[in-house]
Amino acid sequence: MDITITPGKLCGTVTAIPSKSQAHRLLICAAFADRPTTLLCPETNRDMDATAGCLNALGARITRTEAGYEVSPVRQVPTQAVLNCHDSGSTLRFLLPVAGALGVDTLFQLEGRLPQRPLSPLWEEMERMGCSLSRPSTDTIRCQGRLQPGDYTIDGGVSSQFITGLLLAAALIPGDSRIHLTGKVESRPYITMTQRAMALFGVNADDFHVHGGGTFRSPGTINVEGDWSNGAFFLAAKALGNDVVTENLSPDSPQGDRAVHSLLPALEENITISAADIPDLVPILAVVAACKRGAVFTDIRRLRLKESDRVASVIHLLQSLGGKAEATEDTLTVYGTGLTGGTVDSVNDHRIAMSAAIAATVCQRKVTILGAECVQKSYPRFFEEYRRLGGKL
Repeated sequence: MDITITPGKLCGTVTAIPSKSQAHRLLICAAFADRPTTLLCPETNRDMDATAGCLNALGARITRTEAGYEVSPVRQVPTQAVLNCHDSGSTLRFLLPVAGALGVDTLFQLEGRLPQRPLSPLWEEMERMGCSLSRPSTDTIRCQGRLQPGDYTIDGGVSSQFITGLLLAAALIPGDSRIHLTGKVESRPYITMTQRAMALFGVNADDFHVHGGGTFRSPGTINVEGDWSNGAFFLAAKALGNDVVTENLSPDSPQGDRAVHSLLPALEENITISAADIPDLVPILAVVAACKRGAVFTDIRRLRLKESDRVASVIHLLQSLGGKAEATEDTLTVYGTGLTGGTVDSVNDHRIAMSAAIAATVCQRKVTILGAECVQKSYPRFFEEYRRLGGKL
């Protein structure tokens, strides 16, 4: 689906959609709880549904309702399962250790760029601790064996999702397990989000020491908080002069992308921003920077491993709209040249598509977005909301 936007200002109020990051974690905890859980999550997306579907394949019964998800926990773990992760990195990286903890002979099916996204050093650590992993084909992974309790050691500099997966798995492995982190830990706020989600279900993982083998204790009903990652697009629209108010974002959230609240005002000047804890914000911050005084983004290596090579796709996004950006191995420089319009290939990256749409509000010429349907991954109603606010699609 290609969309062409005629430049114009947005006006109105947006309610931030539920946090995809928190929903993944809460769904997994609820699937292994002692009783059913209601997740209040009125808007879902393809990634959340991928996790729900995989948990159903592991024996849970998760149904979508108008209010969100009703989760009946696993009562009998299957001996074998097929889990279709689609292109959700969180689903794969969280549930690979979980399947290992359960001892289920599991075939994971992968789509899009997911087969190319890294699993090392999680792969090696799971094999060291009792599992056997293999790739029957380029788009599948098989996990056999069972993870044992004990001391896990993993480099925190590749993906915080590996650490989340091990923490969730540790709660299901009988005995005591401790997770030791080495190197520079990236996206630490998302590890904190995992610890808080587990705490809601009565499991303490604050010191990375988990006493496992019991079950999570369901709190009954949980409200999934608003998503700062997707709320960032309309917050950026306001920073670019659109009369948009974004509601349902908690200032106390552990989400790393809450940093957008302070970063947007800072972009009134040319600043340097570390992307280490906020890789998902870089596309939209780059758009704002291009329309302001420019910015330099450091610690960008992991951006090359996202739904697209996000360093290359951000540069292409800005250049396609008349801007200028360039990169070294670990630095992305955006120049404050302004944006004029043009055609942007989303490269099947939801954050590139949404960033281009927000950029259109300050362009002089029309903006065409190729493959705009990719927003289904995280924000299915994005263009519906954009139109409601006065966007000319």
